[in-house]
Amino acid sequence: MEFEEVPAASGAAGHDQPTRERVARSILDNGPSTAAALAERLDLTPAAVRRHLDQLVEEGAVESREPRQQAHRGRGRPAKLFALTEVGRDRFDQQYDDLAVQALRFLRETGGDDAVREFATRRAAFIHERFEGVRAEHPGLGSAEILAKIFTDEGYAASVRHLPVVGEQLCQQHCPVSHVAHEFPQLCEAETRAISQVLGRHVQRLATIAHGDGVCTTCIPTTPTDKKERVS
Repeated sequence: MEFEEVPAASGAAGHDQPTRERVARSILDNGPSTAAALAERLDLTPAAVRRHLDQLVEEGAVESREPRQQAHRGRGRPAKLFALTEVGRDRFDQQYDDLAVQALRFLRETGGDDAVREFATRRAAFIHERFEGVRAEHPGLGSAEILAKIFTDEGYAASVRHLPVVGEQLCQQHCPVSHVAHEFPQLCEAETRAISQVLGRHVQRLATIAHGDGVCTTCIPTTPTDKKERVS
């Protein structure tokens, strides 16, 4: 079912807005996407998607990016990827960022960096608190998939990417605290530390939305135990 073919007449912009939000939400949930992928995902015509993307780019909510060279192996010019900008992310759930930043600045001024780290650790406690419960409820999920579900439930739109030999990547397409974490990286550090603790292994943050990357990415390396379990 398509929602798009609204004539360019009075009131058309109002009709278009809900669909434009669907386009932005799809990018938020799935990461940088081509126009063709968005059209297929949302059951819209490519022309309609491009029209909405043009408007979102004009508004500063979306930006176009050249795909990575290794991701393009076919002939012809590779299709551009469209990603949310900081302005685009603002539209969803970051209306209280200024208040949160002010509160953390006050905490740092009165209690020092240790107080900020303690706050960040307490905030990341949801990872510890929910991990075993989700494992019990979903015994078929791997550890990284359990984390993805926990983070998704907290508004991070997380997924798992399996990489040969290396292991897995926990990918968070959205971060509800990214604006705050830009000034207070202790929030990201506490999450990474909590992930490492529940998994019982070292993990590494490769990218964060808070510092301008399109996706928060955490590498979870494969251990010898993991390899034995897969073989068996």
